[in-house]
Amino acid sequence: MNFLAHILLSGENEGVMMGNYVGDFIKGRLSAEKTASWNPDYVLGLKLHRFIDSFTDTHPDVSDAKDVAAVTQGKLAGIVMDIYFDYFLAKNFDHYHNEPLFVYAHRVYSIIERNEHLIPETMVPMVRSMIRQDWLTTYATLDGIDITFKRLSRRAGFLAPISTAVSDLQANEEFYYIKFLSFFPELRRQASQFIAENAA
Repeated sequence: MNFLAHILLSGENEGVMMGNYVGDFIKGRLSAEKTASWNPDYVLGLKLHRFIDSFTDTHPDVSDAKDVAAVTQGKLAGIVMDIYFDYFLAKNFDHYHNEPLFVYAHRVYSIIERNEHLIPETMVPMVRSMIRQDWLTTYATLDGIDITFKRLSRRAGFLAPISTAVSDLQANEEFYYIKFLSFFPELRRQASQFIAENAA
């Protein structure tokens, strides 16, 4: 899953939200020694991020969707699917949260800004671009997703093919949405259970 889903699945605890948000940028084992001085909620968020990724990567609906995306996107299908699913979440956000997406997104940006000390230095430039360009809201439209893919394609040479991924989304949107509707509620239940079972 991509940024919007990871943040939403964190609930409303800011520490958990921040840990889940930065999860891709914290490498290595989260040992007791390594995290002894870290905020427990932040550590829970990091663990939640890894749980979400593992659950997603092994779910049959996601595998089915990635198989279709792989026809045009090859090994990038997993990255592409994360963004497709954020598109469906953003587009139908009122089904998953009582705040409009714009209000929720800007509240999240405020949380991120006041917790910038929890963000790894290598992530800070991307975070500032995300807030300035309002990435979370742009996920809700095909034009916004197209911009996301084009932006991502410029990060590294191997990502260049992803610049056209919106075409696959348009061609197979109904199929991917059915898979999302089957998968996401289950992920949400599992994430809530993970938080409940692992909270300090």
